[in-house]
Amino acid sequence: MAFYHNQADAIITLMNQTMKNLKNSLAVPYHQVRGFMAANHYDYPASGMTVIGVTGTNGKTSTCFMIHNILLEAGLKVGLMTTIGNSVDGKFEESPDHMTTSDARTLNKRLAEMRSAGVQYLVIEVSSHALAQGRVFGIPFDIVVMTNVASEHLDYHRTFQRYLQAKCRLFKLAAANAKQGGQGVGIINADDKSAKVFARLVPKPVTYGIKQGKLKATRIKRQNSGSSYEVKVGSEIYHIKINIPGEFYIYNSLAAVAACHTLGMSRQQIENGLKNLAGVDGRMNVIPTGLGFDVIIDFAHTPDAYQKLLPDVKANTKGKVIVISGAAGERDKTKFPTMGKIAGKYSDLIILTEEDARGPVRPQSELVAKGARQAGKTEGKDLLFIDDRVEAIETAIMKARKNDVVLLLGMGHEKAMARANGEYIPWNERQAAEQAIAKRQKKKVRA
Repeated sequence: MAFYHNQADAIITLMNQTMKNLKNSLAVPYHQVRGFMAANHYDYPASGMTVIGVTGTNGKTSTCFMIHNILLEAGLKVGLMTTIGNSVDGKFEESPDHMTTSDARTLNKRLAEMRSAGVQYLVIEVSSHALAQGRVFGIPFDIVVMTNVASEHLDYHRTFQRYLQAKCRLFKLAAANAKQGGQGVGIINADDKSAKVFARLVPKPVTYGIKQGKLKATRIKRQNSGSSYEVKVGSEIYHIKINIPGEFYIYNSLAAVAACHTLGMSRQQIENGLKNLAGVDGRMNVIPTGLGFDVIIDFAHTPDAYQKLLPDVKANTKGKVIVISGAAGERDKTKFPTMGKIAGKYSDLIILTEEDARGPVRPQSELVAKGARQAGKTEGKDLLFIDDRVEAIETAIMKARKNDVVLLLGMGHEKAMARANGEYIPWNERQAAEQAIAKRQKKKVRA
């Protein structure tokens, strides 16, 4: 009987996978038709705007905010569309769907509202899903940015090559628009392995980086409060200061420098626009505790983001690094052990907890723990499992001492957290951290 049960289970699994593949194959033409219909219905609302599209595995949101702030402070009428929310002329509204790029109808409706408001420049995050599905049909991209490309969303794209090709479509759209009078500029991270692939796709590639690139950061100074550096743009030396710590955000600001220089912004406008951006919600937000240690919130949820963030924090921390980490359910599982290994290497204590688990938390945490153990972490000593995120954050903050840093990774700006059976609970990472800090202050634990 066991044989027949096993066969039945195998058949059911195969049928479920077949249905999932069929659903995915039908999703693309469905969204492409919706994209075409929505653009037509709203009469191509982005026409007449100068459009800057930003894609990449990590860094899209912060890069968009940096470009937006430079243009806004230069006195231009700017629209912003990101994962976090949308803005017209500096009036920000949180996005209810928290999608990187909204569905085609919602996207075009918002673009139509921006057109009515007189928006001249549009800065928009563009996801690989949106590009694969044709959601951005009809948007005339003038300048496109590639922040980086690392393995991600393989639960949808299946292979890294298909994921990469989806990202490349943004650059192809810019090249096609150049034939109609668009600028056709591609801003490319020269330090990324796929840089040459993107550079070939646009008429006017502009590269940036720390190791190489036309716009190269030099004299870099890093702190947990932010970074500063110099970059030669044409014949001028720009002195850049950003209030978001971490090497990754140096890259993002370089992309913003390149994009805004291309748009004709002056050195002073670019320097001031970056210096005056206080931060981006859920991106390396430093919360002072008054207890001798800091708490930092970041949306990092990929190996690439971990690799760019954690070594910097470790290098700039006098005490210990305590990391809160998790693993989102129903997502690409192959990345989680790598994340755990990186966290294990650059932290002194890892606490694994819920992070959009969409089911039992412990099996998801074990995926991260596998890599952490490879990095030498031991359960019960410097590797803890605490399923409830509130309790995990409280534990981390109670354990912190003077000169330590507590890193809360994965949730960032998100205002809801997925649990089992499709249940979502309200969530606010900053609020959870501040409440835990208040508890610590009341208990007067010595730092």
